[in-house]
Amino acid sequence: MEADRPIDVARGRMSPTPRTAPQPDAFLRYPGSALVVSLLADKWTIPVIHALARGTKRTGELRRTVGRVSQKMLTQTLRALEQQGLIERTVYPVVPPRVEYRLTSLGASLNRPLRQLCEWTLENGPALERAAAIRKGRTRTKDSTGASRRIG
Repeated sequence: MEADRPIDVARGRMSPTPRTAPQPDAFLRYPGSALVVSLLADKWTIPVIHALARGTKRTGELRRTVGRVSQKMLTQTLRALEQQGLIERTVYPVVPPRVEYRLTSLGASLNRPLRQLCEWTLENGPALERAAAIRKGRTRTKDSTGASRRIG
């Protein structure tokens, strides 16, 4: 514990309060955190979870609800979510086959923080876009020949 405390140079002794060093990789040490990061990094995970939070859906309904997702990407996303236990797939023995997807209780519990993240994005998204546009405008400019060059 002594080594964790900062030294008070003026008095030549250890400070009474322990120092906590920042640990940027601490989140990744938690069980399942790498899986969460990988799932959320996928473009279609959050829209699919939000769509299923409104109720059980068939593949076609999901595709219409999510919008602009290819059948291939939707299938990959659904398989990944099913493998992680976030959604449940039910196949009915009828012709033609009927398949439905719904959130598991684990998937529903993930929807709560995702909803908060979406609310934060609605509130702060425009500011993020403005900051990105300012940065982009500040770091790139066109010279007299029309070529783009980096400044700053």
